[in-house]
Amino acid sequence: MKRAALYSRKSTAARAEGVSQASVAALHPGAERHGSFGIQSIREGFVRWPLGVAFLLCALLAASLTWAFTRQGAAPQRLTQDDINAAVLHALNTQDLPSRAARAAQLIVPSVVRVRPQDESTQDISKLQDSGVGSGVVISEDGVILTNLHVVQGAKRIKVTFADGMESEAQVIGVQTENDLAVIKALRLPDDLQPAVLGSSQNLQPGDEVVAVGFPFGIGPSVSAGVVSGLNRQFGSHDKPVMRGLIQADAAANPGNSGGPLINMSGEVVGIVTAILNPGSARTFIGIMFAATIESAGGGVGMSPF
Repeated sequence: MKRAALYSRKSTAARAEGVSQASVAALHPGAERHGSFGIQSIREGFVRWPLGVAFLLCALLAASLTWAFTRQGAAPQRLTQDDINAAVLHALNTQDLPSRAARAAQLIVPSVVRVRPQDESTQDISKLQDSGVGSGVVISEDGVILTNLHVVQGAKRIKVTFADGMESEAQVIGVQTENDLAVIKALRLPDDLQPAVLGSSQNLQPGDEVVAVGFPFGIGPSVSAGVVSGLNRQFGSHDKPVMRGLIQADAAANPGNSGGPLINMSGEVVGIVTAILNPGSARTFIGIMFAATIESAGGGVGMSPF
């Protein structure tokens, strides 16, 4: 059933006239007999009362504004260097702040991928098994990834896992044998892919803090921190060419870290982890890791040195 209208169908003027007459009759019986005199008296009464109240409100408002401006104009208390030092010290003593390494790692982790080369021992591609594990770092929004050549060399298929868990196949699009570097490109990309920021190794000095992020033994992403222990190093083995101009660091790295980023405290990639030194037969970290400089890696993707 249609709901009845809530508004009267009378004209505005008619409603106003009816209200005025009703009000006059209610407030001043007999005003109807005196005609306009009664209505005028009522109007004068209503006008005088609001004017007085308005004047009082204006006075109170003026007083409030005067008090506020007086307070605002008071000279603020000046902070001394001792006050600032005390505040900083209080914050350091009462707040759990993340370390420099933790802050740097948070910036790079979204760009680090797990690289899984798959074995070519079978012709049935559906039965390919992982033949190893490595790491990589996304350097462009279109899915270009830097890793080590020895991670992907000889693989029939390469799969990468992004930070959000998405998997994709990848193809090799460039190699740099002398620095054990490979450039691969993912075929499928996450919607929110975040490429890394590339820095420069030219500003590094022995003792500078660095962080390595990757998948040692397939576990990760894992973070290890250390310092640059040397620059312009050389490293090679009996079955590989000698690599030159390497960064030496003591951030822990193990099999699976290969191809992962070495970053500075600003979260910028300054190198690609490529080897560890262990004079024994074990392929585990004992304190020395080598990384190819990002300038060398840039040559592998056609970038000019930074």
